[in-house]
Amino acid sequence: MSAALILVATPIGNLGDLSPRAAEALRHADAICCEDSRRTGRLLELAGIERRTPLIVVNDHTEATRIGDVLARLARGERVAVVTDAGMPGISDPGERLVHAAAEAGHAIEIVPGPSAAIAALVASGLPTGRFVFEGFLPRKGSGRRERLGELARERRTIVLYEAPHRLARTLAALAAAMGDERRVALARELTKLHEEVWRGTLAGAVAWAEASAPRGEFVIVMDGAPVGADATDDEVRVAVGAALGRGLSARDAAAEVAEALGVPKRRAYRGGSADFRPSFSRLDFPCTFDRYSSAFPTRSSTGDGPSTRSSSRHA
Repeated sequence: MSAALILVATPIGNLGDLSPRAAEALRHADAICCEDSRRTGRLLELAGIERRTPLIVVNDHTEATRIGDVLARLARGERVAVVTDAGMPGISDPGERLVHAAAEAGHAIEIVPGPSAAIAALVASGLPTGRFVFEGFLPRKGSGRRERLGELARERRTIVLYEAPHRLARTLAALAAAMGDERRVALARELTKLHEEVWRGTLAGAVAWAEASAPRGEFVIVMDGAPVGADATDDEVRVAVGAALGRGLSARDAAAEVAEALGVPKRRAYRGGSADFRPSFSRLDFPCTFDRYSSAFPTRSSTGDGPSTRSSSRHA
């Protein structure tokens, strides 16, 4: 067999979900990259796979430093398997950087698919599965968290998130504040295990459930998308414009993008969410010095007489 980086999905709870092909890939690998050598060693033992290959610890802290070693092994013709503690490598788990580096170096990438908590929760949620977006874990705090919540509040597709049990109630409360209490949601835990559970209801109900039940186990949160025709609030428009500007877009391009995404007037988006405004000019509108040309664009007088900026805007 030729050299390759092999991404191997492992069980998310039930050992019976380790496929024969996954076991074969691990059995014949020249090296196995794993998050935790003890857990992977236990998996190999339970699957009846003799541990004859080195286990290379590749986790969030070591992945970048292990890339050179993995590429060297591939260059020597080795087959290097990549596993995580559960599920598919690279999905909210280590593996993404290894794959990128191997692909850039021209090495073969092979996939051994299998269990995925996100997909399992989605299909069990009872919510639409035709179009969905996977968001992994939300940022824990700061503007990144606020901006992501604002973006998700407008997302029309079904949303899939991961969350730790000790942060579940806080995250659900933040989602309810951003999306409204009545947004439909499913909470999945312990998937494929003895105590598998899927709770279904509204975000308001989910907050009450999480606060009262002392959640255990990692959770997958599956939420209904924003309803079609839902009007964007001023705060949502401001957050969306801020996110677009933060990506380096100009004020005009940010307004155009947000207007199209939220279905709001472009002028409203340009003003950052104000539903009641009159267009105005700024230095952002012109590549030249504003003061030199300001007299060419008179503003409406306090009595309402004279030309308005609306008529002048045709020259912009």
